[in-house]
Amino acid sequence: MAQSTEALLAQQHERYLASLNEEGRYRLLVESVTDYAIYMLDIDGNVTSWNAGARRFKGYDHAEIIGQHFSRFYTDADRAAGMPARALATARDEGRFENEGWCVRKDGTQFWTHVVIDPIRTSDGVLLGYAKVTRDLTERRKAEEALRLSEKQFKHLVQGVTDYAIYMLDPEGRVTNWNAGAQRIKGYAPDEIIGEHFSRFYTPEDRQAGEPHRSLSTARREGRFEKEGWRLRKDGTRFLASVVIDRILDEDGKILGFAKITRDITERAQAQAALDRARESLV
Repeated sequence: MAQSTEALLAQQHERYLASLNEEGRYRLLVESVTDYAIYMLDIDGNVTSWNAGARRFKGYDHAEIIGQHFSRFYTDADRAAGMPARALATARDEGRFENEGWCVRKDGTQFWTHVVIDPIRTSDGVLLGYAKVTRDLTERRKAEEALRLSEKQFKHLVQGVTDYAIYMLDPEGRVTNWNAGAQRIKGYAPDEIIGEHFSRFYTPEDRQAGEPHRSLSTARREGRFEKEGWRLRKDGTRFLASVVIDRILDEDGKILGFAKITRDITERAQAQAALDRARESLV
């Protein structure tokens, strides 16, 4: 029975691979990589090889870039600062250069990269050139920048809230940050309270009864604790508070700490009490 076309192609592919020596196999491997720009430089920094990943990232075809100096991939500012020469000197003298920074494509656009340059030497230590591996990290950088911006905006949001005390506790219950609302409601400036245990906000009778420990244990076990009760300001006065404590976990499920939100409901409670008294007087 005649072999199928697929089987014949597979056999031809196997024979082709078998015909390659180790150098040919390695070259085929490097040439097929598209997620990394992998290419060689001579001792002066001129490009001597160029893989598919380099073409995809940087936009130059093989014929356009072979023999050109690798400094063209650097920004004007980095070239003026001598970065290309410094990168080769570091690789030559220290055995490796590694860095992240902006690189320039053929069309002039810039992309954020992770770069590694390794010297290539003979068995006698004679420098033949350099191997340069570049990875495009633009999307990762954009994501990190977006996250930083989001965190900065969220921080400003939290810090701008004055009607709620919003702050974090470490796993043991020590205060790790402090917003404007916490300062207004409880009377402590950040430098007075950061690092202190949150139990100081509880009344002596609640501390004696183990209420601070119980609230964190509940949040740790169930993910959330919510209750109303009396709390103490810095000046010793009491206020009625609505308290929510949420457990914060990392991606592995380990407890990082707790988010604590406190609202002063004293006036609301007083208004309700006055309303109740007025209703009773009408009976």
